[in-house]
Amino acid sequence: MNNATLISKARAYCEQRNARFTPLREKVYQILLSKHGPMGAYELLDALKETESGAKPATVYRALDFLLDFGFIHRLESTNAFVACYHFGCHHPVQFLICDSCGDVAEIQSEGLKETLDKQAKAHGFSVSKQTIEAHGLCADCQETDVPVSKESSHEC
Repeated sequence: MNNATLISKARAYCEQRNARFTPLREKVYQILLSKHGPMGAYELLDALKETESGAKPATVYRALDFLLDFGFIHRLESTNAFVACYHFGCHHPVQFLICDSCGDVAEIQSEGLKETLDKQAKAHGFSVSKQTIEAHGLCADCQETDVPVSKESSHEC
């Protein structure tokens, strides 16, 4: 789906919910769609200032809050950055593969992961309301060209 189609879909999604997809919110979403990767709030602010000279940090944070609430973007907790979501309008568990070398982010849907997590949570009397998993490592391209990233010590218990 191209960016124009996603913007149009987002606009219609907001109209159906009586929410205002303002030009500024649209611009922030467009910037994230064009980036094809994660951006921090201040990086977004710098990009926004190219066309909106009066933009302030609060402007960006309000737009990000709106876009998060409507599922148009995701927040990467480990890097405090934001990425566009290309299949909003549905509630879905989120898993990200984050390259520690080039910064590329891939959103994936792991078969069975949600069910396994829900089953283990239920065994502990816990109900999962939201699930985001971030896995860090090296993408295929960086594995071919980079020196391996030091791995955290891991062992099975």
